Amino acid sequence: MLEIILLLVAFIGSGLASIHDLKTTEIPDEIPYVMMGIGIVGNLIESYLAWSYWPFLLSVIVGLSFLGIGFLMYFMGQWGGGDAKLLSGIGFLLPQLPPQFQVSLFFPFPVSFFFNVFFVGAIYMIVFALAMAIINKKIWTVFLNDLRANSRTILILNSVLVAALFLSAVIFTRYYQSFPVFDVMAFGIMIILVFSGLFILWKFIKTVESVRSKKRIPTSELKVGDVPVDYKIWEGITEKELKKIKRSKKKYIWIKEGVRFAPAFPIALAFTILVGDGILWLINFSSLFY
Repeated sequence: MLEIILLLVAFIGSGLASIHDLKTTEIPDEIPYVMMGIGIVGNLIESYLAWSYWPFLLSVIVGLSFLGIGFLMYFMGQWGGGDAKLLSGIGFLLPQLPPQFQVSLFFPFPVSFFFNVFFVGAIYMIVFALAMAIINKKIWTVFLNDLRANSRTILILNSVLVAALFLSAVIFTRYYQSFPVFDVMAFGIMIILVFSGLFILWKFIKTVESVRSKKRIPTSELKVGDVPVDYKIWEGITEKELKKIKRSKKKYIWIKEGVRFAPAFPIALAFTILVGDGILWLINFSSLFY
């Protein structure tokens, strides 16, 4: 029963953080801190009831490991501090999968969940990018111009890869009469198409980031939590910094506009519990086409 309560806290906490992130672009520190506290106390009680130090020790190990990885992403400028703390909060709450759930995982639960954060996060970012492109038509113009500028490079590279694949198949056929040339060619062309699609997708997401990465606003509209473009780490300004900027008499200021990543955490958690390992699921799904 205690494991289910901790799971519900993880969903409720990450859900509230997601709503707040979507509305204000920031996650209040109180949410992940409460999640951490409940996780530590809850697993301490679990250790007492089981008469084993392992639940509490595992909670501390997973929680601190997630905190370290999260802040590594933070200092690399990929995540906000709230995202790092939210990941840690889930780690303290759920160092292992509740026994009531019988999903088959290739990796230990914290590792599977961590990988799924990035797996689900990638899909989430694609959906987010498409939504932003629908709202901002300029994104399509910049993307198509960029794609047109790189079209010759893509065409030449694919032509070289197809020619190399065909030549290799001819050489192998000469020495191995039973060589499945058509199967190899079909598989190779599919791989080329997949990588071309991933390259185009990467270009699209980078275009969305470049168009939305910064926004010029009046200084009077600046608020706590906004991130000025000259900040190397993704950390919003404080009340003290806000007053200082407004006293500087600047009329306008450029701020960063990033992807609200917090919703990826509860989605990844649900995916891990209901489906399992995202990477293995993708491999099994792709095998249906062979």
